[in-house]
Amino acid sequence: MQPIATFSIVAYDPARKEWGVAVQSKFLAAAAVVSWARAGAGAVATQSYANLAYGFEGLDLMAQGMSAAEAIAALTAADEQRAQRQVGMVDKAGRAASFTGEACHDWAGHVVGEGFACQGNILVPGTVEAMAERFEAVRGGAGELADWLVEALAAGQAAGGDRRGRQAAGVIVVREGGGYGGNNDRYLDLRVDDDPQPIRRLKELVGMHHLYFGAVDPENVIPLADVAAELQEILRRAGQYDGPTTGDFDEATRAALRALVGMENLEERWSGDGDVIDGLVVEYLRGRFTA
Repeated sequence: MQPIATFSIVAYDPARKEWGVAVQSKFLAAAAVVSWARAGAGAVATQSYANLAYGFEGLDLMAQGMSAAEAIAALTAADEQRAQRQVGMVDKAGRAASFTGEACHDWAGHVVGEGFACQGNILVPGTVEAMAERFEAVRGGAGELADWLVEALAAGQAAGGDRRGRQAAGVIVVREGGGYGGNNDRYLDLRVDDDPQPIRRLKELVGMHHLYFGAVDPENVIPLADVAAELQEILRRAGQYDGPTTGDFDEATRAALRALVGMENLEERWSGDGDVIDGLVVEYLRGRFTA
């Protein structure tokens, strides 16, 4: 079995009741193996000759009321290969714990803080410490859990990261009803499976997720009448409108804009109704269709 040499962070945000995992490794599609999370249960990162049962069984144990430390103790006690395992967990109450088996390849270790745990193996020393320090510095500030997790990854990479290099990264965040359509918990699940700069690309994807699915800021809406002429020009360049540039946001302009917004997957930010539009939609369309 090939070891998953990696660095990861599991964390809980009590303000939004979100659990998340972020990971980077020189291992193809690492997040598909390492990262596990379930709203109302917790989050798990299983790595270093990873035992995938730590993921789904760990979530089951924490959903039943075990703490992260208790779940890790139960799983490792039953695992004859625990010396080669590494796992970090945060439970439904936000209690974190981590385990690094004595046979994990150097450098291997972990840092556990309030509501989070950082762990890694085959690392440049100082990587997990840098991750923990950065996460504690940014959490609760600008952005949300996904941003803070990726910030922690970036700090770990800047401190040295995986000694073998980099290849894949991922971030998953769950919360009750947070997924697309509201009937699931998968708020955000982004992966970079093979890229020379996976954390940088992952950060770009998180920014795109915020654009497509983030909440509209009521302080950043624009009256459609104020940008009607500009939108008509944009719509013409996008091939959605062939009428005159009148500056009047009429029904033909609305229909064309509704079609373009749908084509660009921005309907979460503008439903097609009302007299105002999210400023981020206008900004995006300017950048996308300005000659």
